[in-house]
Amino acid sequence: MLGARARQTAAAALAAAVLMATAACGGDGAGRPAAPSPAAPAASSPAPHAAAPAGPRPLTRTQLLAVALSEDDDAGAYTADEPVDGEPPAGDMFTAEPAVCQPLVSLAKGATPYDPAAEIVRTVWDPDAERGVDVDLHLRSYTARDAAAVMRALARAGRECAHGFTEQRALTDARVLRVDTLRPPAAGDEAYAFRITTQDVEDAHLKLYDYLTVIRSGSTTLSFRADTHSTEDVGGVPQDVVDAQWHKFRRATP
Repeated sequence: MLGARARQTAAAALAAAVLMATAACGGDGAGRPAAPSPAAPAASSPAPHAAAPAGPRPLTRTQLLAVALSEDDDAGAYTADEPVDGEPPAGDMFTAEPAVCQPLVSLAKGATPYDPAAEIVRTVWDPDAERGVDVDLHLRSYTARDAAAVMRALARAGRECAHGFTEQRALTDARVLRVDTLRPPAAGDEAYAFRITTQDVEDAHLKLYDYLTVIRSGSTTLSFRADTHSTEDVGGVPQDVVDAQWHKFRRATP
């Protein structure tokens, strides 16, 4: 699985390539924690078809930027940077087959039926570790109804895609071998956590691991995807990163 910085770089590179191709056509034609403990989803999760409250208006991009981790925040050994181009990858950069598995791959605008009203992204990494853990951190705001629907879709993906699926990328496809549902953090209105095991695209004998944790608070989701540039199983999203982002978010929101 591509590392967080590699994922962002790949998305930026593809976007640039598309723009160059368009221009070339002539005319003016103008994307060390504890070992995982398999468990059922959070007990606070709502019933699968529970009606979502109307809730407040979704946070704006400016409001999300204010509550996102920055390089000035204390997250243990980790620091937060803006990605290469400052924008989240496009929703079609990473897709899944079958489509029910899509929430495990991307929740960006255009990736699922539930588009966020606003989204920001940070790359969180340990500058002192040459091959350490990278974390893609996404904050997304929705209507209350869509926020609850996204979490239901994520839970369903965890159940129905447990035995694997295909992750379709811009340059190549990757075979996801299995998805394990883990014990989520005790934060927000509901949360889910997964370990995703993928077959290396260059060596079928190697397995790569990444971890996805998503927390919903009201109509905002905090999504953490952790992986490395090696075959090491890092055990989960670094707790320092989850805690730092969650506490900053809670301090700044009602």
